[in-house]
Formats: sequence, C-alpha cells, structure tokens
Amino acid sequence: MIDKLSLAGLVPVIKVEDAQDAVPLCAALKRGGLPVAEITFRTAAAEEAIRLVHEALPDVLLGAGTVLSVGQADAAMKAGAGYLVTPGMNPEVLRHALEKGYPILPGCAGPTDIETALRMGVKAVKFFPAEALGGAKMIKALLGPYREVGFVPTGGINEKNLAEYLAVPQVLACGGSWMVPEDAIAAKDWERVERLTREAVRLLLGFELRHLGMNTAGENEMNEAAQRLSLLTGWPVNHMAGGNSFAGDAFEVMNGQGRGRNGHIALSCNSVERAKWHLQRRGFSFIQESAQRMGDGRLRLIYLNEEIAGFALHLIQK
Repeated sequence: MIDKLSLAGLVPVIKVEDAQDAVPLCAALKRGGLPVAEITFRTAAAEEAIRLVHEALPDVLLGAGTVLSVGQADAAMKAGAGYLVTPGMNPEVLRHALEKGYPILPGCAGPTDIETALRMGVKAVKFFPAEALGGAKMIKALLGPYREVGFVPTGGINEKNLAEYLAVPQVLACGGSWMVPEDAIAAKDWERVERLTREAVRLLLGFELRHLGMNTAGENEMNEAAQRLSLLTGWPVNHMAGGNSFAGDAFEVMNGQGRGRNGHIALSCNSVERAKWHLQRRGFSFIQESAQRMGDGRLRLIYLNEEIAGFALHLIQK
C-alpha cells in the first residue's frame, strides 16, 4: 500500500455528503491521472461511499480517512477500504488495526507521536496538520532523529507548496484537496475535477526539458557541431568523460550514433520512479536495461521504448 501511495505521489482527500457522488468523483480523479482517494469519515455518507467506489472502481487505491474509532476502522475495511488514516495518534485504533492486519497511517504531530508509532511497529505516518505544524521545514527537522520514517503530510498542502514537500525524499506522498473543491462536488462538476486533477499531476511530475542530444558521424563532426553551437549561443563547450560534448547545458553532442535515429530528448522530473509509474498508466513503456540508479537506490535515469520524430526520450532526476 505504501509503495502504491508513493508512486501516485498525491492523495486527493475528499468529503462527500451524498454517497452517490463518490463513484463519479473517483472516476474523474482516475481520468485525471490519480487512481487514488482518501474518503474521510467526516460525513455519515463515508462508509457507503467507500463501498460504492470499491464495487465500481476496484482498481482505485481507496483509503478511509478521519478514522476515530475501532468501529469506524472495521466498518471502513469491511466496506472495501484498502487502508486507514487517523488524524491523530490513537493507540487503541492503531493497535486494533495492526492486530487485524489493516494497513494504517496513524496521524502524528511531533516526536512523541512518532515514537509511539515506531514502538508499535509502524514506519510510515501521516503528518497532520502539516502547514500549521511548520510544513516541510518541520519534517526536515524531524528527520534528524527519525530518518527512517516515511511521511504523508496532509493539511494546508496546495499547488503552491507541493513541490517543497515532495523535495524531501522521506515524503512518500502528499494529501490534498484543492483538486476536489467542495463547490465542484456540490455542482457535480466532474469535468472540473478531472481538469484540476490533471493539472495537479502535471505539477506533481514537474517535467522540464533538460537537454537535446544530437547524434553525429563521429568525433570530428561532434567537435564541429559543439563549436558551432558554442559560437551561436556563447555557451562553453564541455567534453565529457564518456566521449560526448555539451554546449552549455542544453545541447549534448554525441560522439557517434546514440539512442534514437536523430538523437535524444532528456526530460527532468521531480521523481523518475513516480513519473515512470504515471507514464506507464498512459500506455508508455520503458527500456529496463537503460535504468541508472543513484547511491541510495532511487532511479536516476531511464529511457522510454518509443521514439518521437526520430528522437529517443529519457527521464532524468532533477
């Protein structure tokens, strides 16, 4: 469950007054690129909403949020929730969930809560209310003594501060509700929810053009092309250990035929692993043997299988 949440990267936190709205709402989230939702027990419709979504959209990773009691925990899991989320550190609910084998993210607001979770065997927690508690800076401070803990911050996270949270490697995913505004749900404006979700995923992935790679016939053509690009732009030529040359940061001139008929396009992103997962859902596939990893094991670079207009494409970590 934690791995799936981390790959999705963003969890829409939703409150439904009418259980019948839950399926079209989650379908809009899925079309927008987020097959995941946390339905909160802030209304009487939560349990039925979870049941309806589980039956209609079984591939949606469905969480039950604002779980305050053992009874709510059992009801949520029976209805089809894939995991539970509590707003605070409730040892009774946490102990019950662990005994029953329910995946759970207990709410933690500071060191005491985190240590309680760790003593009970939990390594990933909800950090709530994130912004009110100090935001990403507070999480970084907590990582001093608790480097092995994974955080799912929720509360006050929006399109303006999402990137700051996700830049912390121990932040597994963020919970947010700006893509599911209450007025859109009340109006049953599922197209708006889909559009806002698509924009949120674009922000989450953070694609940027890193550089353009150009194939050449060999070293002489490579050097000539690099020098001409340098003359054109004023950017310095940098010869790389692998034999290729860069003109500034934007052009990589290959010493021969690299991947792609004409060359390659490098797209940087906030998380290569997460971007790979999202792109696979869109029908793209990857060359596994091209993968390069960083010292901590995270994916640094990987090529897509297909070419576009004669150019191979690879993702690279920002």
